Amino acid sequence: MKLNKNIIVFIISYLFILLFLYAAANKLLDYEKFKAQIGQSTMLTGYAAILAWAVPVVEIVIAVLLMIQRTLKVGLYAAFMLMVIFTAYIGIMLTMSEHIPCSCGGILQKLSWKKHFIFNIGFVGLGIIGIWLEGQKEKGS
Repeated sequence: MKLNKNIIVFIISYLFILLFLYAAANKLLDYEKFKAQIGQSTMLTGYAAILAWAVPVVEIVIAVLLMIQRTLKVGLYAAFMLMVIFTAYIGIMLTMSEHIPCSCGGILQKLSWKKHFIFNIGFVGLGIIGIWLEGQKEKGS
């Protein structure tokens, strides 16, 4: 049975929406902890105050973009780029840092950093598929 491109894009979009809203809620509900954890990262220490607000706000904005058909393509690109940034950060931390502070909330904090890296790569892949399928829909193929 062949899945319709619209259904696949819908599923991918809502997986991102769930991920980003869940992650943003966890960060905002425990803002001080999230800010402290960002501050423990040698790469991000100087930016902890702004990132502690910016990251969840960006996650919420991307989730909203994905909910609106007119902004879906922009939302898919934004979701893909954010996951690439998160994945690159984890990759850098895994290879260059002895201590990796956990700045994830909820279920994701239970993953090891290597599993979290793989999880993120999966979402990068979903982003690529979503962008490609959305482009195919626009071409009418």
